[in-house]
Amino acid sequence: MIIEQLYTGCLAQGAYYIESKGEAAIIDPLRETSPYIRKTEKAGAKIKYVFETHFHADFVSGHVDLAKKTGATIVYGPNANTSYEAYHAKDGETFTLGDVTIKVLHTPGHTQESTTYLLIDETGKDRAIFTGDTLFIGDVGRPDLAIKGDLTEYDLAGMLYDSLQTKIMPLADDVIVYPAHGAGSACGKNMSKETTDTLGNQKRFNYALRAKSKEEFVEKVLDGLTAAPAYFAENARLNKEGYEPIDRVMKRGSQALSPDAFETAVNETSALILDVREAADFAKGFIPNSINIGLNGQFAPWVGALIPELTQPIALVAPEGQESETVLRLARVGYDHCIGFLAGGFSAWAKSGKEVDTVESITAEEFASRWQQNHTIPVVDVRKPAEFAGEHVEGAENLSLDNLNDHMAEISRNEPVYVHCAGGYRSMVANSILKARGFDNVVNVEGGLAAIKKTGVPIVVDTPVSH
Repeated sequence: MIIEQLYTGCLAQGAYYIESKGEAAIIDPLRETSPYIRKTEKAGAKIKYVFETHFHADFVSGHVDLAKKTGATIVYGPNANTSYEAYHAKDGETFTLGDVTIKVLHTPGHTQESTTYLLIDETGKDRAIFTGDTLFIGDVGRPDLAIKGDLTEYDLAGMLYDSLQTKIMPLADDVIVYPAHGAGSACGKNMSKETTDTLGNQKRFNYALRAKSKEEFVEKVLDGLTAAPAYFAENARLNKEGYEPIDRVMKRGSQALSPDAFETAVNETSALILDVREAADFAKGFIPNSINIGLNGQFAPWVGALIPELTQPIALVAPEGQESETVLRLARVGYDHCIGFLAGGFSAWAKSGKEVDTVESITAEEFASRWQQNHTIPVVDVRKPAEFAGEHVEGAENLSLDNLNDHMAEISRNEPVYVHCAGGYRSMVANSILKARGFDNVVNVEGGLAAIKKTGVPIVVDTPVSH
């Protein structure tokens, strides 16, 4: 028997490959199908099942395409009504995979269809649980994403408590927990950087599993939840109803466009120009009105948070050689309407003589010098409210990147505005948005608060949360 976790850091997502006696199962696959198919071909195995723990909200699963290409059966637990062919298992139902057995444990709470899969090995021993978003390492799934009708987050939290107490907690301490996500995912609030653990450790150290009553559990799980990213509902819908084949999406998005063709395509389709280069490169020169979300950060979640419509046409500016990777990473979160990329990257645009724009970007030391000359210069901190509450530059205003579009009126257009985040990634995203909205005096502070703290600029520590 083989159990392999296939972890994707930019989404903090874990898919799983299980193989026994030439039969394989994939649990919660990402949108791209080729890695799973190559893996089974190399092993001389065949994918028999694609198990889905629930309708994922933070990424588009590869279940539909994978089933079509391999003949595998898509399996969901109870309450999962789909628009495509799938097998809807009953609670307690078992599936044979070579010499091992996979048992369905219906664990509603994160969503009503949430299901955990228990792997029973060749000897009949409970070996592992694939928990999806029911149980994470250090946390449990947020119960506020699947609210419908009269069903509240309190109802779902109560269901989650019952599921954990009746289906998960009775299992042996040496059972291995394989969750769908780790630290960095918006599907929970307290996830560990570890991506697997024993159930026994989780019983001892996971705050949610240590709750002494349902009331305490509900209170702790709901405390501190932030608003879900806007794209979550649409991703869940795509996972439930189906989507355009990934091969077609990749072919359309991987069209190389000359600077003239790129400009024409943008104008004809009203495409958003998405520049995925690193912040320092973007600052030196970019196509006017383009938005910078760098591939080297939490790319897909920020795309989902900042581009409101999944059907928005997107024209890419990417480092040469990374264009197809960018199209794929967009498709993972449902942005399937990339119309192509700028052939030769930004340098080709600049060489063509077309208009370019820049962002003034200064070091933390230069920022400190300007601050010393004028302590009232406008400083905008685009980190999350909890980060700002912990520590921030004296006099800074907190306008988190997630909600920047809602607070444009609070930013001065008449004087330089100094924008920073924790390390420099989010501030350049914010500056690109502000430049596209006509704010011509924004100044990026390189290195963010981490660098500013080394300069002697006064830092306020531990304050109440604002925006």
